[in-house]
Amino acid sequence: MNIQGKTASAHCVNRYQPRDRLSVLLIMLCIAGLLSACGINQNYSSAQHNAIDLSADDLHNQGVAFISPSTITGQEEDKQVLAFVFANTLARERPDIKVTTLPETLGAINKAGLATEYNRMFQDYRETGIFNRASLNRVGKATRARYLIQLNLANFRQESRGRFSMLGFRVYQTSHANIRLFIQIWDSTNGSIVWEGVEELNLAQETSKEKTITFTSVVEASAQNLIALLPKQGDVKPLAGRPVLGKQIELSKQ
Repeated sequence: MNIQGKTASAHCVNRYQPRDRLSVLLIMLCIAGLLSACGINQNYSSAQHNAIDLSADDLHNQGVAFISPSTITGQEEDKQVLAFVFANTLARERPDIKVTTLPETLGAINKAGLATEYNRMFQDYRETGIFNRASLNRVGKATRARYLIQLNLANFRQESRGRFSMLGFRVYQTSHANIRLFIQIWDSTNGSIVWEGVEELNLAQETSKEKTITFTSVVEASAQNLIALLPKQGDVKPLAGRPVLGKQIELSKQ
């Protein structure tokens, strides 16, 4: 090929390179748009519960009251949110159970003049893991609920990271959240634990929006999973003291 031919070929290559690059860029933008339009939600739940001495009739006839939750260091301000979301979810999912919320419990305790004793009861619990029987009995009478629910937030973590970027901009990211929640139901008449459960929930959401998975949404999802394990009419009561492994399931994947 002569010099003139080589020059013409090079000119053609240089002429079409910008156009090719633009086409690739447009394709990448289209792909990013499609991905961001249909974010992927992946929820993975693993739960265990131990049905010690509690039936659906007990819950229906005697009712439950929420007492102050325990939390890990750094999440103390979330105790009220934790109890609020869990109590509302329980009332919605199980309308057959009379639910006394945490504010109602605290108000009843204060009206009964039990604030100091209630505080001491939790101080003892932090040291021993046991609620004083006499104190539990008085709290139960004040709230008119036999069963007292104590929540324990053992872990909560949330983060997000870029998954797809273009021209230095992050247009697609994955948000993660993890929660480990422990629940105990105490019988205020004899001071025993009648039901307990633990839930570890991992949530992942892929989206183009700059947002994390909220604490309230994770608590609500975890509460739904634990509430689904509570005794229901028609359940066969398991042997006392034997842990029951909940199903490990993907709750949603869209």
